[in-house]
Amino acid sequence: MADKFDNDDMDFREVMDSSVDDTPIERKDTTVEETPKEGNTSSQSKDNESEYEDVCFVCRRPESKAGKMFHLPNGISVCDDCMHKTMDTISQFDYQNLLNNPALMDELNKHSGMPGLNFMDLSNFTGGAGIPNSQKIKKKKEEDTRVKPEFNIENIPAPHKIKAKLDDYVIGQEQAKKIISVAVYNHYKRVKTGTMDDIEIEKSNILMIGPTGSGKTYLVKTLARLLDVPLAITDATSLTEAGYIGDDIESVVSKLLAAAGNDIDKAQQGIIFIDEIDKIAKKKNTTSRDVSGESVQQGMLKLLEGADVEVPVGASSKNAMVPMATVNTRNILFICGGAFPDMEDIIKQRLNKQTSIGFDADLKDKWDKDPDLITKVTVDDLKKFGMIPEFLGRLPIVCTLKGLSKEMLVQILKEPKNAILKQYQKLLALDEVNLEFDDEALEAIAEKAMEKDTGARALRAIIEEFMLDIMYEIPKDDNIGSVTITGDYIKGKGGPVIELRTTEVLKGIGMKSAEN
Repeated sequence: MADKFDNDDMDFREVMDSSVDDTPIERKDTTVEETPKEGNTSSQSKDNESEYEDVCFVCRRPESKAGKMFHLPNGISVCDDCMHKTMDTISQFDYQNLLNNPALMDELNKHSGMPGLNFMDLSNFTGGAGIPNSQKIKKKKEEDTRVKPEFNIENIPAPHKIKAKLDDYVIGQEQAKKIISVAVYNHYKRVKTGTMDDIEIEKSNILMIGPTGSGKTYLVKTLARLLDVPLAITDATSLTEAGYIGDDIESVVSKLLAAAGNDIDKAQQGIIFIDEIDKIAKKKNTTSRDVSGESVQQGMLKLLEGADVEVPVGASSKNAMVPMATVNTRNILFICGGAFPDMEDIIKQRLNKQTSIGFDADLKDKWDKDPDLITKVTVDDLKKFGMIPEFLGRLPIVCTLKGLSKEMLVQILKEPKNAILKQYQKLLALDEVNLEFDDEALEAIAEKAMEKDTGARALRAIIEEFMLDIMYEIPKDDNIGSVTITGDYIKGKGGPVIELRTTEVLKGIGMKSAEN
């Protein structure tokens, strides 16, 4: 038995001696071929014609995110990043080219009992199927084309043309639309020009302040739809310093990169809208570490001013095993918006200090019923609210939006290109039914929306409530030709006017009776 072990040790030493010989060892090409073998040509072409994207066996990213794949036997795909990382890891443990020694590999395979392909064959662990289709993403069809934008940043139109297009979708807020049109025009002139002689044009980021439902987010969405630029909309409430519990600050740039289709050059000319910016104000009377307030403002300073940021490609977390890309935020337009509740109280407190005693003194309740009090906001008011001076200094343009009046709500119902009433008229037109709203109904809807005090968001909720019975009953009867919504129906004093295709006008057929 001892002689047997001695002989085995001698054989192994001979193999090791031969492996560390000074003679150079011819290195084999270990690159995985992307083209299939002749025997698998039909099956490989069938996979390429499949409706599902290839998914990396290691990192589980689809082909649309990871890029072109290496195809291994038994339907296994590995992305370029994982393949290179695997090869780099193996090369670190390849002491003196031992893995390229055929004699050593044969000897180790005899004693290890591991599957083929030297150490490991992934096909033995997959059941011959790779990744199931339930975990794959369907390929996008070629007929899915983007809507042609109204403008092009290569030939950006004048501010009055931008505002004219915004007027088709956004009612009121004339000053806000004018400010945004000028800011966007100057920003993309700056992007296109770069520098004028030795004068470097600084970036003009925007801070939008207005009550809820006044159209802040809708204004930015409309602007990005008109321009051929990527837009990323994110909430400041999810941002924390260095990603504590929530997202880290650089995740806003990751969302913009994803919106640009991972095109860095296109992302560096995009727009980032950070909503609920008032939620990262400094926390008052707190003893714990403020990781979601002032520290987030400090972390955003470099993004607003312009810096090179390392962001993950295809993911929002830096901990994901994805490649990193460097994005320069110098030409990215940042628009921050927030409702800033209780800001009116801060403005009143400042204005009431100017009151004095005498015949020309202002009354202390002078500003209590001012609907446009938010337009008198100053930088000092924002500082007192909890925004740090460094953060406000990088948002030089302050744009205020007024609260919506009853007349503006009526206009929002019927005038924009995609008005709510036009959407319902389109739905009933598919059933060959004409839908009309009289003026009294529009005013009644606006009055109910004013009571809810949530701006334009309340309009759809109110109309959904009163249109429920109509949308339910009309498909029952093919003789109905038109429906008119009246003010009495909105107020609960009557029903809608139903007109049949062949008879005279009937009131309230199949609808809520006057008693209801």
